[in-house]
Amino acid sequence: NGFLFIVFLSLAACRGKETVVLPKTDADNGGLFLPDGFGALVVADSVGLTRHLAVNDNGDIYVKMRIPTGDMGNIALRDTTHDGKADIFQRFGDYPNDGSFATEMRIHNGYIYFSSEQVVYRQKLTPSKLIPEGKPEVLLVDHHPIQWHNAKSLAFDNDGGMYVTFSAPTNACEDWISTGGQPANVVGQFPCPQLIDQAGIWKFDENKLGQSQAHGQRFAMGLRSIVAISWNAEDNSLYAVQHGRDYLYAHAPQYFSPWQSAVLPAEEFMKIKEGDDFGWPYTYYDPFKRKKMIAPEYGGDGIQEAIGLPYAAPLMGLPAHWSPNDMLFYKGDQFPEHYQEGAFIAFHGSSNRAPFPQGGYIVAFIPFEDGKPTDTWEVFADGFAGVDTIATMEEAKYRPMGLAEGPDGSLYVSDSKKGKIWRIMFTGDPTQFGERQLVAMEKRKSRSYIKTPDGKADNLSLRQAVDPGVLYKTYCLTCHQSEGQGDENINPPLAGSEWVNGKKEDLIQTVLFGLQGEIQVKNHTYNQIMPSFSFLSDEQLAAEITYIKNNFGNHGDKVTPAEISAVRNNRK
Repeated sequence: NGFLFIVFLSLAACRGKETVVLPKTDADNGGLFLPDGFGALVVADSVGLTRHLAVNDNGDIYVKMRIPTGDMGNIALRDTTHDGKADIFQRFGDYPNDGSFATEMRIHNGYIYFSSEQVVYRQKLTPSKLIPEGKPEVLLVDHHPIQWHNAKSLAFDNDGGMYVTFSAPTNACEDWISTGGQPANVVGQFPCPQLIDQAGIWKFDENKLGQSQAHGQRFAMGLRSIVAISWNAEDNSLYAVQHGRDYLYAHAPQYFSPWQSAVLPAEEFMKIKEGDDFGWPYTYYDPFKRKKMIAPEYGGDGIQEAIGLPYAAPLMGLPAHWSPNDMLFYKGDQFPEHYQEGAFIAFHGSSNRAPFPQGGYIVAFIPFEDGKPTDTWEVFADGFAGVDTIATMEEAKYRPMGLAEGPDGSLYVSDSKKGKIWRIMFTGDPTQFGERQLVAMEKRKSRSYIKTPDGKADNLSLRQAVDPGVLYKTYCLTCHQSEGQGDENINPPLAGSEWVNGKKEDLIQTVLFGLQGEIQVKNHTYNQIMPSFSFLSDEQLAAEITYIKNNFGNHGDKVTPAEISAVRNNRK
């Protein structure tokens, strides 16, 4: 590797015979905190709600948009002035972009691959042309309905194989009928029927059109929800980071505390071999004990280990509920040697660690040595959150979502809230990069959204009175959205809902004990599981339900703690 010199407004990196010209970074690095020697610029400031992104060999950027319905679900960006800032923005995508979890955007062997929740598409890229021509080709159609965790993330091996995620729509394969409405003793279905054709990764032919799931081969199972997946060319293997399950305290408060529910279980960094079974929903991974544990829905108590069970173990456990939504193995040589061949992970950030601060909202890095991870993770890019203590996900300014490597080795990061895109570059002397820079970033782990929270000092419920707006943002917003509009494909609206404006006791019972099965809301059919919120106090539930009944255009009565208690103790 050579040295980088400032040349007017550009930087030139001399790499043997090749010279790479880098644009000037922003004075404030686009608001990011990076290891010394790195800089960043904002490529685009607000393109809309984004998911994954890809960068072509000529520097063109392609971004998957999160649009619940409609077409034109992709956007292409081009920089014609060579200052690193996109100046051409063009929407494209003649296909139905159904589902708010429509995620993928990959460039592979001259094609651009992208996905809605139910369909994987591709289009041929033409050199010099920004927008691919013709209609998208359909490679795969998923027969499952629009549902939770239905992102179709992709990875490609070196032999024509395309790996597609089919995540499970539930948290722990709950059997609400057998549970009998007792939220403190939730039972799981056994055997879990979702393991038949969900909760796994399937392998397909990357060039065969019109495939269904039956055309593929199940590659691995026991995987609850995978969004971050990547093929590592160094060892010719598949890797992924799993979203761990939720609701340990809500499902088994006799065994788990709110603190344990916030820090357990791990998000699992995995090397996946054909035939692996990682044990969902029967087990979870404890990052402190570094062991697989029996899930409470299947007889676990937080102590019982999954000893002797034939489940694959992750390479390492990562902090709980941080939502790993993309992973990239660095292949370039722009960055110092420390980063070469290691894995970057975009942590989208948690939404359900209350009453403790939400966590994540960073890009982390896992170094590899001799082809194996070093069993540690580092803070690589910070500053997305914009605040130190995040009580609710909505308070974070940005949420890192997608990662892509440019042809010169720059790292691109997309944000899902406003559609900001950063380009991170190394602008220092690679021979001087080392322990000093890494130690400085390690200190950022003291931030409340990165550190392991203290059971008392970081319990936000002990600092303030009950705030119904905060309760809504914490427990309801993810599904029912900021204005109570819901998601027409998955979750019903609260605004103008007959369920909200109807009989008070029925709404209390629904929030207290959850709901499963097909329901009608405003002449639309929904069939998703609503979890129980009985773990909240009578005062919290009264405040939250009163808030729902008197916002979003609703006009209802005040709900009292006594009314909550009456329904809690006299369930129908």
